[in-house]
Amino acid sequence: MSDQAAHPPIELHRLGRRPYEPVWCSMRELTDQRDAATPDQFWLVEHDPVFTQGKAGKPEHLLLPGDIPVVQTDRGGQVTYHGPGQVVLYPLIDVRRAGLGVRDLVTALENAVIAMLAEHGVEARARPDAPGVYVEQPGMGEAKIASLGLRIRRGGSFHGVALNIDGDLSPFQRINPCGYAGMRMTRLADLVDECPGVEAAGERLAQCLALALGRELNPR
Repeated sequence: MSDQAAHPPIELHRLGRRPYEPVWCSMRELTDQRDAATPDQFWLVEHDPVFTQGKAGKPEHLLLPGDIPVVQTDRGGQVTYHGPGQVVLYPLIDVRRAGLGVRDLVTALENAVIAMLAEHGVEARARPDAPGVYVEQPGMGEAKIASLGLRIRRGGSFHGVALNIDGDLSPFQRINPCGYAGMRMTRLADLVDECPGVEAAGERLAQCLALALGRELNPR
């Protein structure tokens, strides 16, 4: 999509495990202060347990949040869950400078997850009617393994994609994931014999996304 020679490498920032709200605030701050010299960045993070509700999120999709906090965010989409054992990749990109449309970035995020899963022998696909990445489980049907939500502001992207690696999926039963009642969720650990850890999975996902965007990655 992009010419590597025309765009410098994307910086990779590894945040480790962090609460959701401070990271969200930092993403907004970087986007609002972005100028022509601000580098494009990928942030990798593993969040403490939290439900996040999109701008147009409907309260009826929050079933029984219980002791898990709910945060109203400014991304697209409905409600989803973030927690330990899930890798979250936030692309903070000057989409105007990169010549990217929203659909281009969504497709690149989905294709990056699909490519990363294929390296583990997992066949996955995107759906035109519901952003994210899905797999077929024998005898069980379709399940969602990665959720996606973006925001573009002042020509910059933030929010991103969350891929379930080996975390507890039971909190998804307290919501209608992404606004779909009864949607089954799955994780990589349930699909492969040897599951990578969240850190290794995040590194590879970032590499796959850079490749999907036609960009190089600077691991810093």
